[in-house]
Amino acid sequence: MRIQIVLFDGFDLLDAIAPYEVFTAAAMYSDETITVELVSAEGERMVTSGVNHLQIQASSELDLTRKGIILVPGASGSVLDNGPESIPVKLQQATETNLSNLLKEAMMKPEILLSTVCGGSLILAMIGLLEGRHAVTHHMGMGLLSTTNAIPVNARIVDDRNLVTGGAVTSGLDVALYLVERELGPRIAHAVEQLFEYERRGTVWKAEGNIPKENQQENLVEETSHHSYTQSNETENFHGKWDTAISTPIGKLSVLLNLTKIDGQITGTAKQGEDIVTLDNLVLEGNQLKWSMKVSKPMRLNLKFIVSVDGNNMIGEAKAGMLPASKLIGHRIL
Repeated sequence: MRIQIVLFDGFDLLDAIAPYEVFTAAAMYSDETITVELVSAEGERMVTSGVNHLQIQASSELDLTRKGIILVPGASGSVLDNGPESIPVKLQQATETNLSNLLKEAMMKPEILLSTVCGGSLILAMIGLLEGRHAVTHHMGMGLLSTTNAIPVNARIVDDRNLVTGGAVTSGLDVALYLVERELGPRIAHAVEQLFEYERRGTVWKAEGNIPKENQQENLVEETSHHSYTQSNETENFHGKWDTAISTPIGKLSVLLNLTKIDGQITGTAKQGEDIVTLDNLVLEGNQLKWSMKVSKPMRLNLKFIVSVDGNNMIGEAKAGMLPASKLIGHRIL
């Protein structure tokens, strides 16, 4: 069995090295031939981590021709801003390499088990690979999973058939131990646990078994939150076509908004390039208009908007999960 741990610039050291240690130990106890490699999308090279810019050697290019496990770590960096050292920017930069194409191809191969630690699942989500799939990531990124149409699960490890995802940084140990148990058996996994003097934590979540009863109070709160507060005398302020620009961490996004009033309710569309999407859940609260919107560029996301207008000028922000809020400015053109 071949195990490949993918390195990319800005990767988190513990996300990658902890599983590497587990898999290497499992190879010692197994009669099966197991190879554990640190690879990159570009091939053999020195890869700079996000922790103190430590460089680690990737021995070869990520290879999709053989059966095995591919593990994608998350990134390490700042969570307090949207600068070049921030985790969202490093994750996005990883998606802009050939890694995206390789992961898309890997997801289509039944002989490959794709796994992630921490923000690694966000890389998959950003390139549209987790739509409709159960997954977990670091708790700060769970909102971003939702915005990419993944199904976030608050568990240490989530097993969704050919996809196994892990939560926060230390879950790399747990993910690797679970994969050892799943692929090589519990005796090998137990031997590694004894060697490391570490026991895997938590229940591995799967879409199996009885479904827990839903919390009726949570449903009531959710239904209440979707109540519309549209005020007809305020909708006129937003009516028209708006040329807007959203300042995201990775560049400006130009969006043409078209807001109209039908039967006293405000509706709208957004045009991004050649793509036109409908604005969802439009709600007017006081002098602020809120809605959600799906975008495909620069990544697949569900953005949540809050804007206000002053005459023919619009100002507000767009937010997606853990990503910092992006400023929106615009003006009415019709």
